Order: sequence, then C-alpha cells, then structure tokens
Amino acid sequence: MRYSHYIKKQFKSPRFKKLSLKYPERFQAAKAIIKARLSKGWSQRKLAEEAKTTQAVISRAENMSVDSTVRLIRKIAKALDKRLEIKFIFPA
Repeated sequence: MRYSHYIKKQFKSPRFKKLSLKYPERFQAAKAIIKARLSKGWSQRKLAEEAKTTQAVISRAENMSVDSTVRLIRKIAKALDKRLEIKFIFPA
C-alpha cells in the first residue's frame, strides 16, 4: 500500500485527525514510522518482529494512542535501518 493512500485512509477516522492536530509531535513520529514501514513493504507485525516488540505497540505508535518513548522510536528506527534524529525548532 502506498503511504499517501494509507494516510488518507487514516484521516477518515475523526480520532486520528483530532490526535494529529492535538499532538503534532506524535503525528510526526507516526508519519515517519508508517512511511518507512510501508516503503519496506512490511506489515505492522513484521516491523514488530524486527523491533522485538508487539504488533499492538506498533499500532499504538502509528495511531498516536500513546506518547511513544524515544527508546521505542529508536528501536523502531533501528529495525527499519533508519537513523533517529531529534530537532528543536525555535520560533522566529
């Protein structure tokens, strides 16, 4: 499934839309995880296996129902062969 199609489908959920606006940082993390996972053609279950966690944990990170820890996001990034980068963006 393509990333744009997946995100469009997710935004049909009022809860997903509300959380994306309320927690933009969670949304950024969720988008990055989803995009990287789909680019590898992986299911949430496959990513969970590679990250040594459960599919439910991946699902909660992607649907923003929890505030994922840096530790979890680092494990996910490593499983996806990605480097985690955190930035502070200062207002003008």
